[in-house]
Amino acid sequence: MDYAGVVFLEIVYMIAFLALASAGLAVVFGMMRVINLAHGEFVMLGGYTTLACVQAGINVYVAMLIIAPIVVGLIGLIIERLVIRHLYGRMIDTMLATWGLSLLLVGIVTLIFGSSAVGVPTPIPGYTLGAYQMGGYNLFIIALAAVVMIGMWVVLRHTRLGLIARGAMQNPEVASALGYDPKKVYMTTFAVGAALAGLAGGALAPLTGLLPSSGGAYIAKTFITVITGGAAVLSGTLSSAVMFGAVNQIVSFASTPVIGEIAMLALAIVLLRLMPQGITGRFFRNST
Repeated sequence: MDYAGVVFLEIVYMIAFLALASAGLAVVFGMMRVINLAHGEFVMLGGYTTLACVQAGINVYVAMLIIAPIVVGLIGLIIERLVIRHLYGRMIDTMLATWGLSLLLVGIVTLIFGSSAVGVPTPIPGYTLGAYQMGGYNLFIIALAAVVMIGMWVVLRHTRLGLIARGAMQNPEVASALGYDPKKVYMTTFAVGAALAGLAGGALAPLTGLLPSSGGAYIAKTFITVITGGAAVLSGTLSSAVMFGAVNQIVSFASTPVIGEIAMLALAIVLLRLMPQGITGRFFRNST
């Protein structure tokens, strides 16, 4: 019974991990159709921002929940104004530009912090479940992911800002005719996506550790989660996170974590082959 509880909690944690890490990319790619290959570096920047704040004596929760998303959101805003705004509708050019940005960000972080692995202390101690030792901070990640997903749903479905953002993405000409500047909406949406990536990076830093190249550990998982989910930002991200998180952890417990990662990638290939429009394109066409 204890072992079943451990497996269940680890599955829920992996689902939360994927949903939290993918939230920013879901906004940028799901709504704007911008392939941001620097998303992993935005997550990494959130982690290093949290590290720098903790070293400066700032409370770790203030660092990861407030300062990290603000700093990375501002960086995303600058990048959108300088680079991304000129590349909307040019998918290949956007991919090349954001790939170059990812290399630039890795180089800058390496110059500032060095290339050695560092970490943020885990602020929540572990607990025991029967004969097993569990990470208490994992429960915080689960709760945070739930809050982020609910918050995104409320904003997108029940606020004027969410309505304007969705309308501008679907039909910028109509939004412009109604008095809203699509360029400002794009700018704000990209900055929000970057801020969500920074939040994820700050929150996950105590669990994953930090390297300038650690963004690469996120980019593949987040892209397959968002792309496999389909066009719907929330229901797509959540449905694919549930599926991949469950498969990854079940296979990992049955064999090894490496096999679990392989199983997750293999499932993504199968799903995209069977459902080219994603899970929501097949089952939840009218969802957010």
